Amino acid sequence: MSASVSARRIAATVLAAGAVVSAVALPASAHDNDRHRHPRVEISAVQADSPGRDNRTNRSLNAEWVELTNNNRRAVNLDGWTLRDEDGHRYRFDDVRLAGRATVRIHTGVGRDTRTDLYQDRRNYVWDNRSDAATLCDDRGRTVDTESWGRGHHHRR
Repeated sequence: MSASVSARRIAATVLAAGAVVSAVALPASAHDNDRHRHPRVEISAVQADSPGRDNRTNRSLNAEWVELTNNNRRAVNLDGWTLRDEDGHRYRFDDVRLAGRATVRIHTGVGRDTRTDLYQDRRNYVWDNRSDAATLCDDRGRTVDTESWGRGHHHRR
């Protein structure tokens, strides 16, 4: 009888150890899959309605913007990526590298590009104040993130 109890205890210990090994192995394999996914760059904020009157001054145009944030530790090359609205206005990133854990603001108006601010160099507004969607696509045309606002809009991500 004691051999039977010992055998059951050993079997229970082996099963328990196997469950612990499985629990430890699961997150590791899930983490391995993350390496092969697209870098996580997201639309982190949108100011579609420029504060004050919409008088199309460069100051007003540049107060309309979309922010992108790189949530990874590694830099992401945005060369060839696009940001577009529902009406088909498109901004193409040219030779832009977004540092790890960094944010860049893409303004509608004219300006000089820096690490933290990019300019579409437009003379008209892009983002509809009431209802629109900003869509970020990678250099292969795959949607990376979408931020929508306004009535009748379903938040798409």
